[in-house]
Amino acid sequence: MPQDPRSAGAVPPFPAQSQSAPGSERAMQPAPDYGETSYRGSGRLQGRKAVITGADSGIGRAVALAFAREGADVLISYLDEDEDARVTARLVEDAGQRCVLMPGDIREESHCKAIIERAVAELGGVDILVNNAAWQNTREKIEDIPSEEFDRIFRTNVYATFYLCKAAVPLMPPGSAIINTVSVNADKPNATLMPYAATKGALQNFSGGLAQSVAERGIRVNCVAPGPIWTPLIVATMPEDEHTQFGAKSPFKRPGQPAEVAPVYVMLASDEASYISGSTVGVTGGVPII
Repeated sequence: MPQDPRSAGAVPPFPAQSQSAPGSERAMQPAPDYGETSYRGSGRLQGRKAVITGADSGIGRAVALAFAREGADVLISYLDEDEDARVTARLVEDAGQRCVLMPGDIREESHCKAIIERAVAELGGVDILVNNAAWQNTREKIEDIPSEEFDRIFRTNVYATFYLCKAAVPLMPPGSAIINTVSVNADKPNATLMPYAATKGALQNFSGGLAQSVAERGIRVNCVAPGPIWTPLIVATMPEDEHTQFGAKSPFKRPGQPAEVAPVYVMLASDEASYISGSTVGVTGGVPII
């Protein structure tokens, strides 16, 4: 029987909970679903070498798990959430694939170069790059946004994507794929997430230009635009009245789970998407995007 999308994941209200950013999945209630018991691979990424930023938890972990079960080796880039990252690594290795852990700050171009260099050295190359790591904070008014915070959000979300693409593209063979995580906020900006929404709009535009630029090399570039997805960053950066009701305003009346987003990344990374480039795929629970 088909699954009713309204009941395919946890439904708010959720317990009030507090974490410091960027958050950890271990303390979340309810725990996110990464697809541990549900995702079944079929060899769609056999022999591929993937770099995924922000892969310690959230969407990044679900993508790492799915890629591994489809046959890809994975480098996991993350800030400093070592315990969460080790859980992701175990999931990749349990699928029979190699996993490289790479902590560090992707706001630094030198670190982004080191990520790609290590993937080449230890995995043998890079033919999938998933720019997924992001930073956000909730602020009611523009005067509440510290300039340092605005800079951090842009450097994490936009500059790092540029640095990683710049380092990876010259080394990626024809047939490679770059997938950038944007957001429903790229088209429908949330007033309390202005810097974050602005970065996602910038990334969507950047991806369209990059897709045209690298087409002659046989590389595809696409975006995934999630709606409300239940990840550690939500409880770590949103006030109690928002995270306890997170996803309640979506047409399905609930947030999505990371496991519900990952299959789109698999499709875009695979040869099944050989004529898809410069596109944005929404995973929004019914919210239309432009």
